[in-house]
Amino acid sequence: MERVDYQTLLVQDLINLHKRNELDYNPWYQRRSVWKQSEKAYLINTLFERKPVPSLYVRYSLDIEAEKTVKQVVDGQQRIRAIIEYAGGEFPARHPNHRKKVKYSELSRIEVESYKLTGLSVGYLLGATDEDVIEILGRLNSVAKTLNAQEKRNARFSGEFKQFALQQAAKRLAIWRDLQVFTANAIARMDEVQFISDLALNLLNGLSDYSSKRLDDIYEKYDDDFPQHSKLAVRLDRVFSKMVSIKPDSIRDTVFCRPPLFFSLCMVFDSAGRDLSVTGIEAAISRIDSVLESDEPVDERKKGEAEFVSACEASTQRIKQRRIRDSFIRKQLGI
Repeated sequence: MERVDYQTLLVQDLINLHKRNELDYNPWYQRRSVWKQSEKAYLINTLFERKPVPSLYVRYSLDIEAEKTVKQVVDGQQRIRAIIEYAGGEFPARHPNHRKKVKYSELSRIEVESYKLTGLSVGYLLGATDEDVIEILGRLNSVAKTLNAQEKRNARFSGEFKQFALQQAAKRLAIWRDLQVFTANAIARMDEVQFISDLALNLLNGLSDYSSKRLDDIYEKYDDDFPQHSKLAVRLDRVFSKMVSIKPDSIRDTVFCRPPLFFSLCMVFDSAGRDLSVTGIEAAISRIDSVLESDEPVDERKKGEAEFVSACEASTQRIKQRRIRDSFIRKQLGI
């Protein structure tokens, strides 16, 4: 192979190539898998949000006898089809300027122009043989690390609930950092997205065990549509608005920077039937922190304290421990 020549291709140019039948989507080495509508909509939303997408790879050669160039899609067939199909009005996608998913025909003139002027990175494989193409496909599809449960979930689903969890987690990046709930490495491995996903599941269905399968199920259930999107977003805004109203060191320098206890505090904030004073919250957090940091043996403590300490030390994701923590925090807050 001579080289890989990276260029920017506008969405409009891609549509024009399609109309002129100048792209071969199905060379013999191309996968025949078909994206679901939710996956297509997720890609379009990514373009609307001006977020990066992987480069497309096109084998570029010359047919001497026919005196024309030949363009074969090596990697990116599903992305290209989704981009063209959206412009053809075949499915709706979520746009940041609209409250619900919209089809291409529902976009404003400015929004259409922005979509068509979106640049796509294309790597043209010049002089590539069949052997080159197979090797390149193998490299593109290789995985450098073992994925954790949330990374696998993120790779498997592309729909509405996934987009909701990603957006809500990203929106709170300053909180994760300021309160030191998640380290930079944990954020890189999507721990905060899993946290938001689990929190959303519990806000919707009530307090429950942590379950990787339940998270998979809710991602699948709301892959095509997530009707509770707006209402749940409002509830999360209220929870985290209350969280940022208190002094950062009330969380950062206490046991509540641990994700399981931070989770419990979020759940209590959501269900509190009345407005909680900032000073009252900070005082309660301080008392709870003192209980957990005390050197007093557990078996010498009052029953309620002993149960709470035990619920914070082992199997902290189980429903029994979550209920004990929930009850104890509520009592300290006077709820």
